[in-house]
Amino acid sequence: MIISGIGWISKKKYGCIKKGIRKDYTDVKSLCLKLQSESVFSYPVKSFGRFDVASKMACCAGALALYDAGVKYSKKYKQDIGIIGTNADGCLKSNLNYFKDYVQTGRKLARGNLFIYTLPSSPLAEASIHFGFQGPLLYIMFPQKQVPSLLQYAEGIISRREASTVLAMKVNEEKAVCFVLKEVAKTK
Repeated sequence: MIISGIGWISKKKYGCIKKGIRKDYTDVKSLCLKLQSESVFSYPVKSFGRFDVASKMACCAGALALYDAGVKYSKKYKQDIGIIGTNADGCLKSNLNYFKDYVQTGRKLARGNLFIYTLPSSPLAEASIHFGFQGPLLYIMFPQKQVPSLLQYAEGIISRREASTVLAMKVNEEKAVCFVLKEVAKTK
């Protein structure tokens, strides 16, 4: 296996490892606009404004990693690419937002657009939909050594031929790192 690209986002900076990109941004909305203007995103992310912050971070980190790896994607074609993710809190912040909305409306009804993000796999799903992935999608909470465990699990997906390429990301509302893993072509 090789890691063919890495995209990352911190509180005020973002970048790509192979391409040596390191730039500033002010908020997630401005980050998305910068990535669109720099052609990191092949096309605008549909409904980006309604995403929770973790989903916005997942889409941006995924786009950076794909860009770093030179992997193209389009609206027209689906790809055999999987996506797996981890973090320490699951979707706790989104669950709290949903519950607060539920309490504020008299415990009768909360907004459905908040409910969508009460699953820890939702950020991965939003990214997978945008990029046109058809491989496995899963969230795994690793109690320790999150990044090494994530990369090892992604390697297993590829070696079992469940997907030819896997995006492995550690993402939350404040930061993200995404790796593109591929199988090395065997030489004779």
